[in-house]
Amino acid sequence: MRMRVLPNDTDILRHVNNGIYLSLMDLGRFDLMIRSGYWARLRKLGWYPVATNTTMTYRRSLQTWQRYVLETKVIGFDDKAMYVEQRFVSNNEVYAVGYMRGRFLKRSGGTVSVAELGELAGLDPASMPVPEWVTNWVDSIALPPSRASFPSDWDSPESTTPQSTSH
Repeated sequence: MRMRVLPNDTDILRHVNNGIYLSLMDLGRFDLMIRSGYWARLRKLGWYPVATNTTMTYRRSLQTWQRYVLETKVIGFDDKAMYVEQRFVSNNEVYAVGYMRGRFLKRSGGTVSVAELGELAGLDPASMPVPEWVTNWVDSIALPPSRASFPSDWDSPESTTPQSTSH
């Protein structure tokens, strides 16, 4: 997506606010789904995307009115989710890179399997494994399942350490 930094994208220092990058990445992923023709098919099936993990690395600051391109690419699948890399690029230089792990949910309830996504897209998810560092990242930040208890207790070592390595 060709874009320009708008004043409402910036913070008091007049560069893109760190939180805005995640919102822009949402736009990039929806743009990819729409342009590929999958968004209409997903909506018809009652499936919708949710982000389960994200990480960002900032290299340079995008400034007010600066033009840039948001590049979005599916980089792989594991047994439960898909992974997307997104780059903020200006003058052929990468300014920031974000990674998102996401799943699709069904409006009728439940989760869309990776096999179902592969069938919809006409691809074999096993042919697109995620890089090892991505698997390590997900494992290292995993939290307990949403139905499990995870109280906030800053004094407990477990409160800042992921409780589960399942993803």
